[in-house]
Amino acid sequence: MRIVFDCRYTRFDRHDGISRYTAGLVTELGKLHPVTMLISDHRQLDLLPDLPWQLVSAPTSIREPFIARQVNQLRPDVVFTPMQTMGSWGRRYRLLLTVHDLIYYRNRTPPRDLPGLLRLAWRLYHLSWWPQRMLLNRADGVVTVSETTRGLIEKNRLTRRPVTVIHNAADAFATPPAPRCVPDTGRLVYMGSFMPYKNVETLVRAAAELPDHELHLMSRVSDEERERLSALAPQARLVFHNGVTDEEYVRVLSSATALVTASLDEGFGIPLVEAMSLGTPVVVSDIPIFREIGGGAALYFEPTSTDALVAAVRRLDAGEWAARSAASVEEAARFTWRDSAARLLALLRQPGGTPGRAGETTRRADVEVPTQPV
Repeated sequence: MRIVFDCRYTRFDRHDGISRYTAGLVTELGKLHPVTMLISDHRQLDLLPDLPWQLVSAPTSIREPFIARQVNQLRPDVVFTPMQTMGSWGRRYRLLLTVHDLIYYRNRTPPRDLPGLLRLAWRLYHLSWWPQRMLLNRADGVVTVSETTRGLIEKNRLTRRPVTVIHNAADAFATPPAPRCVPDTGRLVYMGSFMPYKNVETLVRAAAELPDHELHLMSRVSDEERERLSALAPQARLVFHNGVTDEEYVRVLSSATALVTASLDEGFGIPLVEAMSLGTPVVVSDIPIFREIGGGAALYFEPTSTDALVAAVRRLDAGEWAARSAASVEEAARFTWRDSAARLLALLRQPGGTPGRAGETTRRADVEVPTQPV
C-alpha cells in the first residue's frame, strides 16, 4: 500500500498546532510503514523527518482544487491530509481529510497572519455549514483530534463519511524531568495565541489578584496587544516572552506552579498535554475538550470568572500540588504520537477501493514506495 501524507501545512521556523500534528504523526507513521510526504516549500523539510517527499503547489494556491492532478502522478493508494480543504477533483486514490475543530463557526475572526484575501474567504467559508459538508462528503473518511470535536461533527451532521479520532499529542522530551513534590517557582504559564476566544484577559485579571505569582505569556505578541494587556491590570506581574525555543519553554514550564488557560473554545489543547507530561498541573476553563484531556488531574474554573480562576490556583498548596502533579503525568500518558500513528495506519489499511474518474471503484496491486525524494 502506497501512503502519501500531505505535509504542506508545516511551518518553516517553528510549529503551530497543525504543523506539530503533521510532524508528530508523519514521523511515527514513517517508522511503521513507508510514506511519501507532500511539501510545497523546501524549508518545510527542516521540521519534518527524513522521508521521501514530493514538491507540489501550495495549499493556498489557485491550483488547490485540482491538486489531485499532481498527486495522481505518485500513484498513491491513499492520501491523508491534516486539513479538510485539500482539493479532490479528479483524484484516483482514497482520501482522508482532517477537521481539528469548529471554533471559527462560533468565532469568525480569522487568524491575523493570513493575507487579506484569504481572511475574507475564511469569513465567507464559515458563514454556512454547506462548504464544509461538500468538502467532507467528497472524501472517503474524516479524521478529527478529539471525541469532543467528533461529537460536534455528528451533532451538526457535517458528513456522511465515517469519523475517526486520531488524537493530538505532545512531543517527547529528550530528558524527562525528575518528579517534584512542590513547584520550583510561583510562575503561571500561558501558551497560546491572543485571539479573542482565547480569553487571555481573564488570566491577566487573575494575575493581578495573585501577587505571589508571575504570569508568563509564551507566544509571540504584537506591541499593541502587549500594551493592551499590560494596561488591563497594571499591578499584575506579566512576563511576555514573545516566542520561545522548545528548550526555554520546557525550562519555564517544568518549574511552574501551573499552566493556565481560560479559553472559551478549543479543538484539543496540546499545551495541556505538554504541561501534564512534565508533572506541571493545569488550571483550565471548564469546557468539554479540557475535561476530555485533563480528566481527574486538572483543576477547572468557569472561564469568565476571575474569582474562580484565583480560587483554583490557590487550591494548589503543597499536598494538593503534589497529587495533581502525579495524576497529570498519568493522564498525559494517554496521548502519544506513536499510539496516534498506529491508529492512523490501521485506518489507512482498512479495505477500500480507489475512486476512479467516473466515481467507480478500481483496485490495483500495491506498489513499492521510493526510498529517495521523488
